Formats: sequence, structure tokens, C-alpha cells
Amino acid sequence: MDAKQIFVQSLYECMDGNLEKERLYSLIEKPKQAKMGDLAFPCFELARNYRKNPQEIATQLVEEINSIYFERVEAVGAYVNVFLNKALFTKKILQQISKEKTNFGYSNLGEEKVITIDLSSPNIAKPFSMGHLRSTVIGNAIANIAEKVGYKTVRINHLGDWGTQFGKLMVAYQKWGNEDQVRANPIKELLQLYIRFHEEAEVDTKLNDIGRKWFKRLEDGDAQAEELWGWFREESLKDFSRIYELLGISFDSYNGEAFYNDKMDRVVHELQQKGLLIESEGAKVVTLEEENLPPCLIQKRDGTTLYATRDLTAAIYRYETYHFAKSLYVVGNEQTLHFTQLSYVLQKMGYNWAKNMKHISFGMMLKEGKKMSTRKGKLVLLEEVLQEAIQLANNNIMEKNPLLEKKEEVARQVGVGAVIFHDLKNDRHNDVEFSLEDMLRFEGETGPYIQYTHARMNSLLKKGGYRETNNVSVVDINEAWPIITRLMALQDTVMKAYNASDPSKIAKYLIELAREFNKYYANVRILGDEENKQARLQLVYSVKTVLKEGLRLLGIQAPDAM
Repeated sequence: MDAKQIFVQSLYECMDGNLEKERLYSLIEKPKQAKMGDLAFPCFELARNYRKNPQEIATQLVEEINSIYFERVEAVGAYVNVFLNKALFTKKILQQISKEKTNFGYSNLGEEKVITIDLSSPNIAKPFSMGHLRSTVIGNAIANIAEKVGYKTVRINHLGDWGTQFGKLMVAYQKWGNEDQVRANPIKELLQLYIRFHEEAEVDTKLNDIGRKWFKRLEDGDAQAEELWGWFREESLKDFSRIYELLGISFDSYNGEAFYNDKMDRVVHELQQKGLLIESEGAKVVTLEEENLPPCLIQKRDGTTLYATRDLTAAIYRYETYHFAKSLYVVGNEQTLHFTQLSYVLQKMGYNWAKNMKHISFGMMLKEGKKMSTRKGKLVLLEEVLQEAIQLANNNIMEKNPLLEKKEEVARQVGVGAVIFHDLKNDRHNDVEFSLEDMLRFEGETGPYIQYTHARMNSLLKKGGYRETNNVSVVDINEAWPIITRLMALQDTVMKAYNASDPSKIAKYLIELAREFNKYYANVRILGDEENKQARLQLVYSVKTVLKEGLRLLGIQAPDAM
């Protein structure tokens, strides 16, 4: 039940279609002070159509609006302010949540159309660092949110399993590698070899040429190069799968860059046929002068391919395979130019669906104000952070609730949840400074705070012998009203998070809802009054249901006890 939609309908019926419902909805505000009402509509935009000043329009609308859902309607300057019928909305919302449960807040906007989401996409033969966390958890949350508004999603882990860096790694392994050591601890050893290559290449620049030649051998199907590459890839996937399992994230496709090797010739040929491929200093490019962009490089002088070649091929493959309505790329801010070029090249090729491709950019994970770098060894390993968070959660459990059942499972849910929430509560466009201390705090605006609120409510329901019912009684209206208004805002919040591709809107909503409940809990004896106990527990159940669903949208589990 959406109070804003009810308000919109009331306004629309009084306006003779002077503004579309979608525009009315976008204009509705929440007054800064509760004494001014629950919702407000500014009449400035109507002044031109009505040829009256906004204050007169507001007064006229107040006289015409009549709804059982409003206790009163007032004109305050150029605003129409409404006070909602608290008892009616409270009853309707609690009944709706009891009936719909985790489906509460769902909408069918997407009509089961497909969205492909390119996320995570780590490079093989390198450890999974904190730098990869953002794409992984932001992308997964966006997928969950898109499903909540009615889309089908295809999560694609476009592995970085091709490119010149593998030629460099092969050179490093042959020069300084030890097979037994690599087999015993592949990712750690390969990382050290990769770092050493770049250190040595600063002195001996010829190493870079040798690395490029080895990658060319790999592209040409050299057996030795392919054997090394296959080994590096297999070991990496084993390592990654362990981390994805910890995060609770799965994928529909692991087709990485190498998957498109035998499909790129078609795209290069098509570019040539359509007269889009131009030779420039021995390389082949698509010019984008009309779009005020630099040319998009398709092939180097030596014939090797680039990211653009593979991403063009991947985009076409994904459209032909999944027939997507939208295609999202959850990749850092620094790749904005690349994805802008990608879309324009595809449109020049005649693929109008490329307009539905969107780069979901995000800020970097910084360490001491600087970007984390694999080649310089400035890495914080994600698995180590997750394990440390889990250990801290376990220590807290042993100190505060040593008799808790399933301690290890709860510690994992809380520790991993702390790391995910710390990322997702930030606007995705902002850089995030890595701080283990901040990430693992268990109070304030954190995942564990919301999880603990959920667990507390679960305990109340058990102690109170909650009996689920649709026959809702309404008590403590004034004390509960801030909670009810937050519950009503779920669907609107989900829509805003979807439209902005920004999970932080869900995270902030959960913090506000948990805070409002904890204020209520501090002021109302939920189990102290037998006559009204079940009515209060109905409210507890509703908040618990919404908190759990909100955490799920972020990719975080909600323990029943902590």
C-alpha cells in the first residue's frame, strides 16, 4: 500500500489531467517536520497551466480532495499538505505484510524481461583483493533489486582470463618459478612472480617485449602457452569459488575474455564490411569524431586484439543469447570512456539495442588514499578481511552469548554481512577508504546493528508466542507511526534504488527502519500488556520481515539469533 500513490490519485482526479501521474509522483515531498503533515505537494508547476498563483491552486485543491485515507488536508503557502489516516494505514500495511511476507514491496515493472549484469570479473592468476569487492557486491545487490521490480537477471562473471599480462606471467614463471611451490600455493606464488616481473622490467625493458611475444604465441594456439594458461585459470577458479561461497554469490555464466577468441573474427569482418574500420599507424580503429571521442582501437599493429574487440563481441553474443532489455556493466569509474566508445561503435554497426547498455560506474577502494595495485604489491586480500571479520564476530558471540546455537554459521553471517554492508552503505560513485577498523565495527550504521535488531525481534516473537493473523488490531498509533511510514516507503525506496542503480538507498532505509523500531522498543513494553501483546507483536513481525528482505536485497543474511 503506497500512500504516495493514493495521494497522486487524489490529486490527479482534481486536476483534469494537467500533470501526468508519473510527474505528480516525482514532485511529492515529505515535510521536514511531522507537525506539517506526512506528505506534501508543491503547486508551482501548475501555476502556468491554471494561470493562477500557486497559493490559490493549493487552496482550491484542498477544497476538492476528499479521501478516507486522509485525516485532514491543509494548504500551507504553495503546498498541499496531507495528514494520513494513521489507524487505517497501520492496519492496511500490517495486513499486507502478513499476507505478502517477503513479496511485500515487489512490483512488476520489469514484466520478466531480461537484464544481463556484468559484475566481479577478477583477473585469473591474481588473488581476489578488496579492489574486487565493490563490483561483486554492488552488482549482486543491483541484480537482487532488479528482480524485486520484476526483471529476470543473468549474472555474468566476465573473467579477465586473456591479455598481455598472461604473456608476462609465463615469462616470469619460466625465469623464476618453481613448479612444486606454485602447485602448493598457486595464487600466492603467481602473484609474487607477477610483481617480480614488473620490478625486473623497470630495469630490463626488453622483458615487456618478451611478454608480448608470449601472449601472441597464446593467441596463435601455441601448445606450451595454452597449457600454462589453462593451469593458471583452473587454479584461479578454485580460489575464487571459495570466496564467492563465503559471500553467498553465484553466477549464471563464467564466460570470460578467452571465450570470445573464436568469435571476434566475425565482428572485425563486420566492421570492415560496414566501412567502419580505419587503418591508423598500422593499427585498426573505429573513429568516433562525431561523438567527440577518441578512436576505438580494435586491433594492434601485430594483429592482437584488445578489450574493445572482445567486449564488442561479448555484447553481440549476449544480445543474441539472452535477448536482454538492458545490459549493465558494473565496472569502476576509470572505464567510463571505454564503455561509452563500446556503445557508440555498436550503434554505428546498426545495433540499436546498444542504447540499452549502461555502465554502472563506482568509486575505487583506496588504501591510504591511493588505488590498490597488483603489480606493485599494494593489496589487501578479500578472503583475509572476511576471515578476520568472521573471527571478530565469533569472539563477540563467545563473550556475550556463548550458549548460542550454530555459532560458526552466525559468525559467518555477521562477519561477511559487516564487510558487505560497509561497502553498500556508501554511494557507489564515491571512493571508499579501506579501513579494517571501520569495516568491523558492530555498532552504529553497520550490518551487524541491523542483523542484531532482526534477531532481537525474532526473540520477542518467540517469547510472546506470536500468532500470525490477518485480523490486525491497532495500538500505540502515535508511537508506532514512524515505523509504519518507513514500512510504507519500502517499494518507493526499492524503485529509487533500481532507477539509480544504487544499493546504498536500501542500506540507508534499513538503518532508519531499525532505528525507529529500537526507539519504539525503548518506549513501549511490547510483552508487558497481555491484552495488546499480539497487536504489538504483529508490528514486530512486520518490521522483522522487511528488515530480513532488505538485507537479502543487499546480499546479506539475517540470523534468527545472535
